[in-house]
Amino acid sequence: MEINKLVDLNNLRTAPQLSDSQVKKLSEELEANILKTDWLTIGIMAPRDNRAIESLQSISKKYASIKFGNLDSLHADGCVFLKANQKTGNVFMRSENGLGEGILITCQYNEDAKPSDTFGPLPLDFFM
Repeated sequence: MEINKLVDLNNLRTAPQLSDSQVKKLSEELEANILKTDWLTIGIMAPRDNRAIESLQSISKKYASIKFGNLDSLHADGCVFLKANQKTGNVFMRSENGLGEGILITCQYNEDAKPSDTFGPLPLDFFM
């Protein structure tokens, strides 16, 4: 399956490997969506807790307005699902087997009339 737009990721269970040109194209499309949003929720499916935290930190490095604290207190064994809410600053992580691998970005809006949009799964190193 060819990945040319964010919508091409919608039916995938795990993030595909992407070429540099695909990452560039998808990054531009994602950034346009992020700049229009009021806040994000981020879901990260990873094989280990430290890998999920590294992926979340890479998003914060790329976007100065997306910050999360108390990441040192997060821990879960085995495969994990991390959920971060930009609006509240809350980050939770739990052990969960059977997941794929990747980052899910959901663009949220303060107005209920605007539907949220979820993009991904993106590779764990997408923002690095």
